Amino acid sequence: MTLFSPMRVLKTLITATAAAGLLAAAGAAHAQQGGVLRVSAIPDEAPTELQRKFKPLGEYLAKATGLKVEFTPVTDYAASVEGLVNRKLDMVWFGGFTFVQANVRSKGQVTPLVQRAEDEKFQSVFITTKPDIVKLADLKGKTLSFGSESSTSGHLMPRSFLLGAKVNPDTDLKRVSFSGAHDATVAAVAGGKVDAGALNISVWEKLVEAKRVDPQAVRVFYTTPGYYDYNWTVHSSMDPALKKKITDAFLALDASTPEGKAILDLQRATKFIPTRTSNYSAIEAAARDAGLLK
Repeated sequence: MTLFSPMRVLKTLITATAAAGLLAAAGAAHAQQGGVLRVSAIPDEAPTELQRKFKPLGEYLAKATGLKVEFTPVTDYAASVEGLVNRKLDMVWFGGFTFVQANVRSKGQVTPLVQRAEDEKFQSVFITTKPDIVKLADLKGKTLSFGSESSTSGHLMPRSFLLGAKVNPDTDLKRVSFSGAHDATVAAVAGGKVDAGALNISVWEKLVEAKRVDPQAVRVFYTTPGYYDYNWTVHSSMDPALKKKITDAFLALDASTPEGKAILDLQRATKFIPTRTSNYSAIEAAARDAGLLK
């Protein structure tokens, strides 16, 4: 006859609970590996352009990870932050400021994996059609369009450089508006809706190259110093093995191969490099100084 032993029952329960936990974890990992990688990006350009840019990259990542890669557009910058923080998205192309917002919002539960080499010293440009605007101080009393309120290169850093030039956008300008996207800012300036605009230099150069804007009619009158900007970020709970696969895939992109060149050209990158949270400390400080991050 086996005597009842409370200690034996407790040990059995602990063992069973641990085994159940391991099985659940294994099941989750299996589901992730055999499921879908949900990817998105801040909507800093038209949705059709974001889809076009991502398509070959998505196909490349699908081969590298063995997962089905789905690009899910979001309506605004805040939705990209909330999507990753709440784990409705697995990976997001963030600007520096949206990364900081996601990091603060999640209490450090997001991980930046890679950035373009160009994002180590990214820049913004100020554009205008007005001949009397040749420096930042000339914007006093004028109208100006930023991009999205949460844009690093279309709002936060341009605002920071304006303040550094003793121009307060909220008190010294006639009117400040937000276009929502970099290409929309260019359209607003070209169409005479505002006297000037601030946007990401990469989108500006792409629009000029595509002859979608005449740089003689709409000209750059100020280019900012460099700062850290965009990155690909995942939720920190992602399986470490999957994080490594994604990181390695980005780092392996090589412009000397047809596939690599096509992807890098669309991403306007020479190559991707590893990044880390500390790279964005200056952006966090700028956001707090500007009162854009509590």
